[in-house]
Amino acid sequence: MAESSAYPSNLDSIFDAASPLKDRIDPIRLTSDNILPILNLPLTHKVLGHDASDESLAQVASGEISYTTFVADQARAALQSTDDLTTEQKQSQNLHIGLAALFSFLQSNVTGPPLEFNSAETVLPSILRTDPATLKAVRAKIIRDLTLDGEAAYKLTPNPELFAVAKALLADASSDGPLVAKTARVRTNFLHQKMLSEVTSTLQDVIYKDLEILDKAELNSDERSRFLLERAIIHTHHGFDAKAREDIDQAAKVRRFEFALTGKMGKRTKFQDRDISQLVVLAKSADETSQSSEPSGPKNLNLDDDTLLEAISFSDQKPDEQSLAIQDKVPESLSAIDANNQPILNPVDSALLLALASAITNTSPENGLTREETNPYATRVLDGGSSNWQIYTQALLVRSRVEGYRSRTVERAVLQMQALVDQVIADTATSDDAAQTESGDPTTFLPRPEQSESAPAADRLEHIWILNFSTRWSLEAELAKRWVDLGGLRTALEIYERLHMWAEAALCYAATEREGKAKNIIRRQIYQATGADENDENEKFDGPERSPLPADAPRLLCILGDIDKDEKMYERAWEVSGERYARAQRSLARHYLTSTPPQLENAEIAYKKSLHINRLNQGAWFALGCVQLELQKWQEATDTFTRTVQLDDTDGQAWIDPHKRKREALSALQRAAQLKGTDARIWDNVLTVAASIPPPATPFRDVITAQKRIIELLGAKNGEKCVDVAILAMLVDFLNVAFEYEELLIRSDDPSEAPIVRTGTVPGQIISLVDQHVVPLITHSSVLWQIVARVEVFRGRPSKAFEAHEKAWRATIAANAQGAFQMGDEKPWLEVVRATEKLVRDGYAKFGPMDREDQKVEGDEEAELVAKDWRFKSRSAVRGIMGKGKEFWDGTEGWERLKELQSEVTGN
Repeated sequence: MAESSAYPSNLDSIFDAASPLKDRIDPIRLTSDNILPILNLPLTHKVLGHDASDESLAQVASGEISYTTFVADQARAALQSTDDLTTEQKQSQNLHIGLAALFSFLQSNVTGPPLEFNSAETVLPSILRTDPATLKAVRAKIIRDLTLDGEAAYKLTPNPELFAVAKALLADASSDGPLVAKTARVRTNFLHQKMLSEVTSTLQDVIYKDLEILDKAELNSDERSRFLLERAIIHTHHGFDAKAREDIDQAAKVRRFEFALTGKMGKRTKFQDRDISQLVVLAKSADETSQSSEPSGPKNLNLDDDTLLEAISFSDQKPDEQSLAIQDKVPESLSAIDANNQPILNPVDSALLLALASAITNTSPENGLTREETNPYATRVLDGGSSNWQIYTQALLVRSRVEGYRSRTVERAVLQMQALVDQVIADTATSDDAAQTESGDPTTFLPRPEQSESAPAADRLEHIWILNFSTRWSLEAELAKRWVDLGGLRTALEIYERLHMWAEAALCYAATEREGKAKNIIRRQIYQATGADENDENEKFDGPERSPLPADAPRLLCILGDIDKDEKMYERAWEVSGERYARAQRSLARHYLTSTPPQLENAEIAYKKSLHINRLNQGAWFALGCVQLELQKWQEATDTFTRTVQLDDTDGQAWIDPHKRKREALSALQRAAQLKGTDARIWDNVLTVAASIPPPATPFRDVITAQKRIIELLGAKNGEKCVDVAILAMLVDFLNVAFEYEELLIRSDDPSEAPIVRTGTVPGQIISLVDQHVVPLITHSSVLWQIVARVEVFRGRPSKAFEAHEKAWRATIAANAQGAFQMGDEKPWLEVVRATEKLVRDGYAKFGPMDREDQKVEGDEEAELVAKDWRFKSRSAVRGIMGKGKEFWDGTEGWERLKELQSEVTGN
């Protein structure tokens, strides 16, 4: 048995059947003083392979097996060996060894301060670390083996051997072991999940199975509240924001923590002459918390704005003045709190507010209302929430994320995030830091943090699992993205290139329309150079694939496919991932949907393949349901959208369950549109379903509203393509058949004023849709101009109908001229002939001889015609087409049709 004051008191006893800690979910509290002694235990040396044979270590050095697998095998062998320790003691020590490694990995990659020991020298046997090339290869193999479902971990992760030990010892908890072993497994797997580029269903399934077990445990109020908060953080990471909010609310009840988002009168700017209602979070912990010292953590930068105050100045509330309650009701105990001087919060309560802020912004951080709702939570923590270093740091991070979207606060946001990054870089740097070894020291913009801005590792890690923490490299990548948003492309690229985040660097170039550079960066990682010098700027990297491919090859191939719009890249990504990279199939499905015409059946197959790998991807379920709607597979669409609802019943998209009747489907879609009104896909489904309901029950108002909304959302980008021609034609058919224009007019008592259309009526809305939304978009569509002509006929405006027919004809000629007159293609030629016949017979001959509208004719004065030279226009149009087509089409059927048309307009 290990006996030392440096060891935790329960080092050997956690697995004892009689241990009072067996049913506790988180009873182990390690400190920095515990770490090295635990990592130097005799059992540790045996498990880590310090006593292993050269032959077994050679397998690790050669890459035949990873160090993670090696440690797991060593641990199992140690449990079966006979020595002075019992099996239960070995299991307990293994648990502590794994937790010590996890503690150190988090310290060196998330929180700091710098480790007091060299990770490689402490953990790895000498044969694996003496040679730098061997050490590099061992670490690379550890990181590569973290790849799951095609999602790779960051390839320059510092000290990966620490996570290898934690993964090997903690991810295989026995079913009859103590609860803390399952807690450790959840945390190890969740950290693994956070290290990957995207969420994987393999880890997600394992994590949630363990959470179900822990949820059933008998816990005291403190343990229960911390478990709920930890689960809420996991929910948020996986996109289950509603579930996260439920756990946060429940945790607050268990802790008897009162808080409310409300309105208090105050001033936000320096020039306000009167108080207006300002959002504030009032909060009070159940236990009175005293604090005399200043919060420890990175420096809270001032705003230094010429208009905004550093903080909202709240006025004293009068006795008869009521707060503007944003929540259902503000408790009386909170109403009396001075908003300018709120009580100090318990650290767990501060973490709860930050967890709630993360859950709020997880879905739509760019939304202005969301940001306004979120910022008060971070402000409450910063202005008296907690002195805990990591909680204070997290609050600064949340605030900088929120402020990054406002012009008045964006400067502080990016500088604050830069300060946080610099702090993390300084506090997680080690002598053998992988990132530094590869790329040199990172650049910092601000002065190095002072000693007063630091805290012991145990303090920083005390609440780490109830915070939505970021790893060092992901935080740097977030800073780079913020620089991109601000136009600091060079700074962002320096960060990405230093971190060797080639996918992000390529996306950065692609976003600035430098797709050639983006493709070259990706191809460099995947393909060999064709020339002798890989550093040549003109090298295109068109050689064979590298062997082995990088661990993130599936993602790189998909990005290359996105740039080139090449489905072969998505198929290759699927292949190299062993048919486990769900994004490859999602990208392939989107490619099929954007092809002309859309390959709906292939898209459905691709989405189903992706969901076979990741069954909890709500977006993929939604997209599959939309495809099945287009295929008119109503029952399958019902089942698919039901699955979407089951994943998150508060998401606007999740309400799109078409049920068995189209009316019910429309109601569900309208509910979705209310919740997520900026999603054009939802409005497209509203349009499709509403228009599919046959008369007389057709909900024309819903059809019109949906088409207008689609144009508003997509018109600037897609132009006339966002107009559903068939549905618009159906609306105009209804207009002409069911209504008389004169009956729709409202006439003024003043005869000089022109009558106006009743805009609130369905026909008035159809006319408004065409005039104000469709016509401004038309560029090349002859069909749309024909529809416009029919609306003008309905309104008794022959001159406008005449012009619309001319525009329709010109659009057809422009679209088919090359094929008909230069390439000799018969199909476009016949299209030109048909359009010319329609112009002459339905346009010129019909409307030309009519009287122009809106003219007053007195006495014997003759009315002005729409086009008195309509015959000349007709002859010119026919003669022009025949002149252009004579070389290819003289004597053909189309030619004869034009000759017949010519005789009609000449009278011969």
